[in-house]
Amino acid sequence: MSRTNNMIRNISFSFLGQGLGILASFIVRLVFIRILGSTYLGLDGLFSNILTVLSLTELGVGTAITYSLYKPLATKDTEKLKSLMAVFKKVYTIIGIIIFGLGFLLTPFLSFFINDMPDIWGLELIYALYVTNTAVSYFFSYKRNLILADQNRHIETIYRYGFYIGMNIIQIIYLLISHDYFGYLIIQVIMTILSNWALSRKADIMYPFLKEKKIKKLSKKEKKEIVQNTKGLMIQKVGNVVVNSTDNIIISKFVNLASVGLYSNYRLVTYALSIVINQLYTNLTPGIGNFFIDQDESRRIELFKKSNFITFWLSYFCSICLIVLFNDFIYMFAGKEYIFSLSVVFIIVFNFYFTVMRKVVISFREAAGLFYKDRYRTVFEVVSNLIISIILAKYLGVFGVFLGTAISYFSLSFWIEVYVLFKDGLKSKVSKYYLDYFSKMILTLIVGFVLYYLCSFITGNILLSFILKCFICLIVPNIVFILIYRNSPEFNYFKNLSIDIISKVKRKLIRK
Repeated sequence: MSRTNNMIRNISFSFLGQGLGILASFIVRLVFIRILGSTYLGLDGLFSNILTVLSLTELGVGTAITYSLYKPLATKDTEKLKSLMAVFKKVYTIIGIIIFGLGFLLTPFLSFFINDMPDIWGLELIYALYVTNTAVSYFFSYKRNLILADQNRHIETIYRYGFYIGMNIIQIIYLLISHDYFGYLIIQVIMTILSNWALSRKADIMYPFLKEKKIKKLSKKEKKEIVQNTKGLMIQKVGNVVVNSTDNIIISKFVNLASVGLYSNYRLVTYALSIVINQLYTNLTPGIGNFFIDQDESRRIELFKKSNFITFWLSYFCSICLIVLFNDFIYMFAGKEYIFSLSVVFIIVFNFYFTVMRKVVISFREAAGLFYKDRYRTVFEVVSNLIISIILAKYLGVFGVFLGTAISYFSLSFWIEVYVLFKDGLKSKVSKYYLDYFSKMILTLIVGFVLYYLCSFITGNILLSFILKCFICLIVPNIVFILIYRNSPEFNYFKNLSIDIISKVKRKLIRK
């Protein structure tokens, strides 16, 4: 019950914080577009992607050491925790320094990434501020991972989104007064430093042993395990970054910078949804890691089925809403000139669906420590994604870039990463999962396209049409979902869990 209560508390805080963060992000983006325009918006998307690629320097060390924290946290082995955190501190400091160096070394080559170089003064200085913001985040963030591994994400959420929302408010006021992009970025750097410093101080209070000077070195066996896990994660991290974070770079190079600006609005929506959904799994992973320590295979399978079921509902519901509402929302939010064609919107949503469905597999794989088993799978995904996306970009433009991402994932990666989890983590046959996965995907496609067709007849005032479509998307997909899955064990588990939570809340309110 302690594990479940921690998950519920952390997820509740995460959803609330993320919801407020998304609202703040959209307001900032709206002000940004109105004041600075699509060119600066394209630069923001491009430089953010370049710095995401540079974050490859981390190479999975954080995830590997966080996995190593689960057992000593469960057994309250303070000495082991001190040793691991000392390694963490040293590695993250080195990473921050390397990102500074590599980032500035790339400065003379910025024109290589931009097909139509904009006439903007201080382009190199703008890029330098992006590099600085990314690098400084590593100098205190290693303590954040201890708080997360100890199932105290609600604390991290308060600090992260408190500073983030404060930063957005200051940036909005500054843009409205000055119309200055440089100051906007400087505010971002300052708030990143303050956020990480404040959370670091909180960690010192929560875990006083972090300030102790007497620290034992890890044994050779422990170092070897971390190194091996890091090797597996290194390849996977490279793959994930290349697949998920190079789209803007390819679009900028082979299409144009304006298309990067258009995509950044769509990316803001899908990324926001992914982050909200990701809160579920970032909160679940430490609990799953703890669960894998003391539970048998049958209980693990049961937990996976429940997690996969709720993952599908989120993927299904969000994807259908995006297909129906995406362009209407971008039209109202940014303007008609920022809209993509339906084919591009469809492939963006298609990739979003895969990304969300993949989260449960990745969470269980990380919790089980299966970092080394499918490392070569990622190599194929990286190479195929780059080659296919670049070739298709030349012939199909933006649509080709995203189609290449989908093809590279489904040609091999999907099959292998699921197989490894079931074979080495869950110790179960994988064939039923494959059949279940494709039946769920077909259901999503059918409901999504039927609903899009029906909603296409709703015309008139854009705001009223959007509200009516929202209402339809809220009701129809969920009715279909309930009718199909109402008798499944997973549906009944979550139904009963929801009833229990509501009952507890009512009892607390009555007592007050």
